[in-house]
Amino acid sequence: MTPQQPQRPPQPAGRLARPRQLARELVAELTDDDENTPLPQVPTASRLGLVSCHACDLVSPRTLEGTPCPRCGATLHHRKPDSLARTWAFLLAAYILYIPANLLPVMVTQSILGTQQDTILSGVIYLWLSGSHMLAVLVLIASIVVPLLKMVILTFLLLSVHLRSSWRIRQQTRLYGLVEVIGRWSMLDIFVVALLASLVRAGALATIIPGGGALAFGAVVVLTMLASLSFDPRLLWDSLEPDNARH
Repeated sequence: MTPQQPQRPPQPAGRLARPRQLARELVAELTDDDENTPLPQVPTASRLGLVSCHACDLVSPRTLEGTPCPRCGATLHHRKPDSLARTWAFLLAAYILYIPANLLPVMVTQSILGTQQDTILSGVIYLWLSGSHMLAVLVLIASIVVPLLKMVILTFLLLSVHLRSSWRIRQQTRLYGLVEVIGRWSMLDIFVVALLASLVRAGALATIIPGGGALAFGAVVVLTMLASLSFDPRLLWDSLEPDNARH
């Protein structure tokens, strides 16, 4: 007789069903094709001669553009004024400061053993070699990948508006939403440096001060946030509007 194999306890079906469903929905949204799922032909605010308030979303006649919103008092604009120019200005400044943010030290440690300067990349390498692999990957993604990804996505959206491209326009709108979600996680290194600088104050033994890279990196994060706030995602959909409705 063969020994009976021990039976494994049954796994609850609902524990993994929800995460798998969310993953399938996310993949379906990102891979959705406008050619397979045509855009519905619905009347837009531009065609109806309406303008929506950017603060409270109140819909008003287009003739009230430039006047205060009847509900919240914010100035009504059909599109954000000088959206493309301001977004390009903030984005180009972020590209320029991204280089010193990664080359200059973000943290300077002064101790009785000497002075040590650490950049973002050297900190990632130190964490990886010391065995903190998950923390190293987290810092790499939050401090290097996320800011660069945000700038690349904004550049792609700006070029799409300039070229009046309607290719996968729904996915372009979701990319802008992704920029808004991931932008806040770029300040991880600044938080760590500020925390260490406030905690490690042992006089002549050790002192941690922020380096020039921390200032440049903080400026990059702020500039990318201003760029995303200046960009008007409704400009993406203007490529579907006739010229008389857009102007």
